[in-house]
Amino acid sequence: MKWLTLISFIFLLNSARCRNLHRAARDADHKSQIARRYNDLKEETFKGVAMITFAQYLQKCSYDGLSKLVKDVVDLAQKCVANEDAPECTKPLPTIFLDRICQVDQLRDSYGDMADCCGKADPERNQCFLSFRVHHPDFIPPYQRPAADVICTQYQDNRVGLLGNFVYTVGRRNPFLHAPAILGLAAEYENALKICCSESDIGTCLDEKASVIKDRAKVIGVQQQHGCRVLEKYGERTFQAEKLVRMSQKYPKAPFAELVKMVHEVKDVYRECCEGDMVECVDDWSELVNSLCSKQDVFSSKLKPCCEKPVVERTSCIVEADFDEKPDNLPSLVEKYIQDKEVCKSYEAGHDAFLSEFVYEYSRRHPELSTTLILRVAKGYETLLDKCCKTDNPAECYGHAEEELNKHIKETQELVKTNCDLYNTHGKGDFLKGILVRYTKKMPQVSTDTLLEIGKKMTDVGTKCCSLPEEKRLACSERYLSIVIEKMCKKQESTPINDQVTQCCNEFYSYKRPCFTAMGVDTKYVPPAFDPMMFNFDDKLCSAPPAEREEGQLKLLINLIKRKPQMTEDQIKAIAGGFTAMVEKCCKAADVDTCLGEEGAALIVQSRATLGIDG
Repeated sequence: MKWLTLISFIFLLNSARCRNLHRAARDADHKSQIARRYNDLKEETFKGVAMITFAQYLQKCSYDGLSKLVKDVVDLAQKCVANEDAPECTKPLPTIFLDRICQVDQLRDSYGDMADCCGKADPERNQCFLSFRVHHPDFIPPYQRPAADVICTQYQDNRVGLLGNFVYTVGRRNPFLHAPAILGLAAEYENALKICCSESDIGTCLDEKASVIKDRAKVIGVQQQHGCRVLEKYGERTFQAEKLVRMSQKYPKAPFAELVKMVHEVKDVYRECCEGDMVECVDDWSELVNSLCSKQDVFSSKLKPCCEKPVVERTSCIVEADFDEKPDNLPSLVEKYIQDKEVCKSYEAGHDAFLSEFVYEYSRRHPELSTTLILRVAKGYETLLDKCCKTDNPAECYGHAEEELNKHIKETQELVKTNCDLYNTHGKGDFLKGILVRYTKKMPQVSTDTLLEIGKKMTDVGTKCCSLPEEKRLACSERYLSIVIEKMCKKQESTPINDQVTQCCNEFYSYKRPCFTAMGVDTKYVPPAFDPMMFNFDDKLCSAPPAEREEGQLKLLINLIKRKPQMTEDQIKAIAGGFTAMVEKCCKAADVDTCLGEEGAALIVQSRATLGIDG
């Protein structure tokens, strides 16, 4: 997708040159990376980031064990500040951390094959270590909060130790969460302690605030992991394209050149964070945020409250800040990009610059659209120009471009409206069932548990987005659905599902969601022989807690559709009606098991007849 270059070489080179010259000038004063970063971050922050780094690589290690590694690195940093020519001081920071990890006693006993990473050269060694990170580590026991009075005393007596333990706990449980976010969460946690330790019911206050922090960590982690996936899988061009759209929407008054420069710098820092280089990630991210805050008048008036906060709290505030208002009286784009008879001349003279400015101008006018939809609009426009600029009358050829682009936008808007109307009218339960029916038909090979998990995640998108004002629903829906779909596609790389899923997962990044939406029943799927045990009806249908009963019924629905993915809506309703009648009857019976045995057998016979299944 050549249009995804997006950024003209002039702006790219200028922004890269400015940043590199700035770094070169700063680096010229320091032969040692670790000395410079230690001076930038100061001791407390450097220690915290070092702890996060080790906790994310060595998730099984205790806090005390990692504290020794942190001390080693801090001691080295202080030595290098005093003498940058000392041994080890000129090593790259990631090398210093990984060398220390590879010196851990009995590394193989605790981490098995991960120890083999130490035999590789950098950067392969780092990639190897990253591949062993466990997203949801079951070897870490659930967090047990100390007693309320104890935790407040700990905060008063040993603030640094308590917050160090917090970043350790969050880091090892969230190995893909970037260090700036973890430091921001630690600041939130400290603010919670300051408030709650003066309350009468300290425990309740802390539990409520800790729950909010935990949920925020989960959401931020999912988004950051997705960002790293886009950068790794689709490359810098796609990553920068999406960021340019998003920033143009958020800062519509900012000049094009400033946004392009910021996009390039965000990409550079994001790569450091994704590669686990957390010390440089924190330092460079702070520099980026400070740069943004120094140009509030250029970017957005919405930044002012965020830039007045302490440094570690600025990032989350800026990310969550509202979009700025569009400038007044922005001219229509039709004249410049469709009606102008010299469009092809401008396009051919500077393809990347022309399209990047189109994306910028289009995005700043349409904050209600998703980033992926705008990327599809830009791709559609590029395809049209490629075709029309080869004809004898280009202006006539691309004269209907606006109608074509608006057609796709309207289809997407109507899809979101239909789904949100369904959610808001029929509720979460029916919405989930509808998703399970559609996606079991699309990919019946997927396990029942995984289909249920995917269905719940897509339903969560509905819960989150369909409660928003209508103008924010489309952007919200496509943003979070893209994350769910991308995670599914990553899994399918190692375990292919079927041909049509593979086809959609191989689509361009911005086209995956429409591809999955349009996907039909997998006609190549051959159902397994009928197994009555898949429809085992026992007294749990009556006695289990409501949530467990509901989950059991959803699994029955999935297994039923797997038996015949081509089944119609009427057939599903008929069988579901029979199931509901059976449950209502048997749960009132004196002998529940006997009733379920008899009625269940009859329901299976009836269902097979309804579906035309013989064997």
